Amino acid sequence: MDFTTVHNGDIALNVAIEGKGPLILCVHGWPELWYSWRHQIRHFSERGYMVAAMDVRGYGNSSRPEPVEAYTMRNLASDVAAVANHFGGGKAILLGHDWGAPIVWTSALLHPGIVTAVIGLSVPFTPIGDLSFVDIATKIYAGRFFYQSYFQAEGVAEAELEADIPASLRKIYFAASGDARPEIWFADKPADAKFFDGMIDPQPFPAWMSTADLDVYVSAFRKTGFRGPLNRYRAQRLDPGQLTAIKGKPVTQPSYFIAGERDIVRRIIPGSDRYADPGAACTDFRGSVIIPKVGHWVQQEAPAETNAAIEEFLSGL
Repeated sequence: MDFTTVHNGDIALNVAIEGKGPLILCVHGWPELWYSWRHQIRHFSERGYMVAAMDVRGYGNSSRPEPVEAYTMRNLASDVAAVANHFGGGKAILLGHDWGAPIVWTSALLHPGIVTAVIGLSVPFTPIGDLSFVDIATKIYAGRFFYQSYFQAEGVAEAELEADIPASLRKIYFAASGDARPEIWFADKPADAKFFDGMIDPQPFPAWMSTADLDVYVSAFRKTGFRGPLNRYRAQRLDPGQLTAIKGKPVTQPSYFIAGERDIVRRIIPGSDRYADPGAACTDFRGSVIIPKVGHWVQQEAPAETNAAIEEFLSGL
């Protein structure tokens, strides 16, 4: 595997690259790295694809600008376009997980000539509206703790997450996995609670992430801290004003959705199932796969099943 730095203006993007052929570009979520796609890089580079997995700006060896406004969806989609232009000659199949899913969905709308197909993992496509998700969710969770609301004040979540980075990552990855009870993440806590109140530090950690795997993430976040990753949550409120040109528009490229049955995103709005109709706003939706007994980190918790689902989609293109 090779690593290349791709420049998008003054932003340097670290990209892991392997294989030759049509470009599959993988975009990770919070709080992860290019490494989250290790199982897909190996699998698809052996099957006739060039697979690129980027460190999203703010993470790993990519640039970490300080301002919140550097992390708007428009800026993140422009990074995706820069990588696709560099490796794919202006064409790419996009895979995005967690925050990476909204990034690739938005990239498909903002850069339709570049994105030939798109797969979202964990987060289905929702058209751009007048309000950011965090504004909607803050109203829904009024009077109680909601993690994205807690992340808004600069420096507060950073201090809690950076106090013990190995324990922080173990707790986050476990609480959102299929091995944990879903109420751990959405515990009914008072609005002034801390993020880790009530969370479990698992000993040992579930087998889907080895100690060596965890160490990759720990080393990266010890170097970078969490400001850049948290700034994406803060920049949400800037997105509606910047994305008026694609407000309400559907994704028109061939699209697909993959998630774990126990993913926390599924129930992020109490009383609803976000996976009930994941292709509702896609005009060429090719289907979805919900993998049993798996949580939020679907491509890491169930790599074989995830790769099989991706292969099924690719075979129909």
